[in-house]
Amino acid sequence: MAAGLAVSSESSGQYNGRMTWFVVLSCMMAAMGGVIFGYDIGISGGVTSMEPFLKKFFPEVYAKMKEDTKISNYCKFDSQLLTLFTSSLYVAGLVASFFASFVTKAFGRKPSILAGGAAFLAGAALGGAAFNVYMLIFGRILLGIGVGFANQSVPLYLSEMAPPRYRGAINNGFQFSVGIGALVANLINFGTEKIKGGWGWRISLAMAAAPASILTLGALFLPETPNSIIQNSDDQNRAKAMLQRIRGTSNVNTELEDLIRASSVSKTIKHPFKKIIQRNIGLSS
Repeated sequence: MAAGLAVSSESSGQYNGRMTWFVVLSCMMAAMGGVIFGYDIGISGGVTSMEPFLKKFFPEVYAKMKEDTKISNYCKFDSQLLTLFTSSLYVAGLVASFFASFVTKAFGRKPSILAGGAAFLAGAALGGAAFNVYMLIFGRILLGIGVGFANQSVPLYLSEMAPPRYRGAINNGFQFSVGIGALVANLINFGTEKIKGGWGWRISLAMAAAPASILTLGALFLPETPNSIIQNSDDQNRAKAMLQRIRGTSNVNTELEDLIRASSVSKTIKHPFKKIIQRNIGLSS
């Protein structure tokens, strides 16, 4: 399980440094993972209400809609196959998040973000080009894998890149990005539903490739966090150089020492999931 490295220090978190443009741009690029997540959440509801989409992939649901216009939506969309299409993203995301935690810990935050972006890109391509329901659901599963990797690695990346005093604000940027993605999805659905010819749903599904491309290409140039460098390679000189770059100052010794100490502590925990649910009862004398 990947975890941010943090320990108490004599400096009480008052490290040298400032918010640099390098950090801002890196965090904006990484936050594209939140935009895609929000987009995938928002897009499915609009697409599954488009008649051409239902007629092509879920004809039974479409026929039920046409037979009785007064029927409740709960009965109208009572289809296990349609439910599979919708829920496959969330199930795949849940399963992928467990694998993503090990990838993030073993190989770093950047490779995990890159894997998530690539899965998003492949899923968007399959969804937009789908000609049968199996292709559609497989694309949805790939999107779920991207969600699992991005939701595990992006918030961690943002927290580790941000200066301590701005960490909460930067991390909340991920949640803000999710909202932006959902809003954009609904606006796109509103427009594509009006396209004559019945192929507007393809645009809705394929447009996820836009932020996915930004995330995937951007991940190639994103720097690795100092925390990850120390955790995976123990190269203190490289970690110090990166810390100086992202903090905009050469005096980073205090923060570096805390990161090294935190890495040492984290390596003593062999079973992090077990540690989380472990109940410690202390008795004071």
